[in-house]
Amino acid sequence: MSELGLLNPNSVRRISAELDLKPTKQRGQNFVVDGNTVRRIVALSGITADDVVLEIGPGLGSLTLGLLETGASVVAVEIENRLAQRLERTTREQLGDGAAQRLHVVGADALQVDSLPVTPTALVANLPYNVSVPVLLRMLELFPEWDRGLVMVQLEVADRLVAAPGSKIYGVPSAKAAWYAETALVGKVPPKVFWPVPNVDSGLVRITRRPAPETSATREATFAVIDAAFAQRRKMLRAALAGLFGSAAAASSAIEAAGIDPQLRGEMLGVSEFAAIAAQLPVG
Repeated sequence: MSELGLLNPNSVRRISAELDLKPTKQRGQNFVVDGNTVRRIVALSGITADDVVLEIGPGLGSLTLGLLETGASVVAVEIENRLAQRLERTTREQLGDGAAQRLHVVGADALQVDSLPVTPTALVANLPYNVSVPVLLRMLELFPEWDRGLVMVQLEVADRLVAAPGSKIYGVPSAKAAWYAETALVGKVPPKVFWPVPNVDSGLVRITRRPAPETSATREATFAVIDAAFAQRRKMLRAALAGLFGSAAAASSAIEAAGIDPQLRGEMLGVSEFAAIAAQLPVG
């Protein structure tokens, strides 16, 4: 039995052997085996017993158990059947029946799930490395009820998520995340606390919901402008957006109408400015 209910390296290896589990890079599987790291993540998330936490990719349940320890309920979305089926049993073994009753397991791909059995108030997850940004953006879009969160991702991805306009690493993830929320890097996690050990550090990104920019443009239109602006990030906006508006001249006029210099590059614009340009797109 693991100390204080959390999984440790021995219990992780035991359950993995039972399941004949071989973590794959294809699914970005790196499992936390250090209880102190789990408790640090949970503490930084601010989760309390009043929360319903959405967790993506719970894996063997290391973070799930830490979240349940707070008294919170957890809805865990897991793509791999073996892991989804084992999670409730692991919870019952480590924390007891009461905790297991607060766990809702959804066996599904997070990139395809469109409903949950309970309404989440927060999101906390060790996101699979290979799909972390698409999964996060999808959860922000589909389940607006959760208003705060903490995700662990590759440090490089974390830096991009929190980057500000004007930064060399500011790009599509930064601008799209900003449509939904404020983001902040609140910690780093070394490779040694994972199994298997990754080749990179991880970062902890805090997410705090805020209203979308005030604009007549839709999110879809704004994201189309963001995608176009960064598809060829070395180009000025008037050239990068020529395809969206029909010509460089039309793009230049629309950008100027939005109150923005068409000679700027996309990396200089915040999400509100992208939305202002999107509002100039022809309707229909």
